[in-house]
Amino acid sequence: MAITSSKFGTSKDGKEVTLYTISNSKGMKASVTDFGALLVNLLVPDANGEIRDVVQGFDTLEEYFANPDFFGATIGPNANRIDNASFTLDGEVFKLDVNDGTNNLHSHRENGYHKRMWAAECTDNSVTFTLEDQDGSMGFPGNKKFVVTYTLGEENDLKIQYHAVSDKKTVINPTNHSYFNLMGQGSCVNSDHQLWLNASHYTPVNANLIPTGEIAPVAGTPMDFTQPKKIGLEIDADFEQLNLAGGYDHNWVLDGWDGSLKHFATVESPDGALTMKVSTTLPGVQFYAGNFLDGQPGKGGVAYQKRFALCLETQYYPNSANESSFPSCVFGDGREYDSVTVYSFA
Repeated sequence: MAITSSKFGTSKDGKEVTLYTISNSKGMKASVTDFGALLVNLLVPDANGEIRDVVQGFDTLEEYFANPDFFGATIGPNANRIDNASFTLDGEVFKLDVNDGTNNLHSHRENGYHKRMWAAECTDNSVTFTLEDQDGSMGFPGNKKFVVTYTLGEENDLKIQYHAVSDKKTVINPTNHSYFNLMGQGSCVNSDHQLWLNASHYTPVNANLIPTGEIAPVAGTPMDFTQPKKIGLEIDADFEQLNLAGGYDHNWVLDGWDGSLKHFATVESPDGALTMKVSTTLPGVQFYAGNFLDGQPGKGGVAYQKRFALCLETQYYPNSANESSFPSCVFGDGREYDSVTVYSFA
C-alpha cells in the first residue's frame, strides 16, 4: 500500500489544495482531496486487467468550485431533502437554506461541507479528513466536529467511515455523492447496468420529492430490485413515483437494518467485466439514476448526459428530521454519529 500527494490547485481563499492517491498492490487507486473531502478518482482493474475510472468528476479543482451535481461530494451535515427547509428540535424551529423548490437539499450548495477545506492526516492506506463547524452554520445547531476516513483495502474495497459529534442536539446525516459508471468515463448510460438491492420496501414521495411517511412494498412495482435487473428495464414505466422524479430518485429501506455492516447492493457492468458490491451500517440508500444530468462537461471533456451514471447514497431516510416514524438522524448532546459504507470491486 502507498499514498502519494500532489498539488491540486488553490482554493478561492488562497489555501493550497492537495490530492491524495491511495494505491494497493492490485492496481486499484482512490484519489481524494482536502477540498470538500471529495472522491475525485476511483481507478479499478476489470476482469481483463484494464483500468477503469468508475466515478464521474472533474480534472481540475476549479471545476469543483461549481459542481452543481455534487460529483464525489461529502455531503454534510445533512444529505438529501428536508421539507420546507426547516425542522424542529425540542420546540425550537431551525430554518435552513431554501435551495430546492421549497425544500433544503444537501444542506447548502455553496457553504456545504463539499466546498470547505478539511484538515488531512494520512496512514499507509487511508486518509482522514477533519472539519469543525460552528453553532448555527447553515441553520444547523451545535458546534460540530466531523471526521471522514477513506481506506483502501487489498481486496479492491474502498471504505468510507464517518464520525461526528455536536455539543447540542442537531441533524447529522452525511453521505458520499459519487456517481458510478462501471464502464468508465461516459462510455454508456447506466440503464445498461444490472442492479440488485436488498430492499423490499421504499419511501414514496410527494410532488416535492419529500417522503410521504409511508413505507411501501416494492413488490409488483418498477421499484423492485430484489432480483437483479437492468436499471433501464422499467425506468420509464408509467408509474406515478417514476413520473414524479423523472426516473429513480428515491430512498430504499434496507432489509434487516440493525446498525451492523450489511451487503445491500450489487451493480454489474453491461459487459460483465466489473462488479461493485456495496455494504453499509445505515438504514437507507438513495438510488439516483442521474435523471437530471444534462451534458455537464467532466473528465477528459466527456459530456455527462442524462443517466450516464448512478448514485447509491447511504443515509438516514430523507426528511427524517421531520418524520418521527423514521429512524432518527438527531445526534449530539451525548449521542455520537458513526457509520461505515464500503464499495467492493471484482
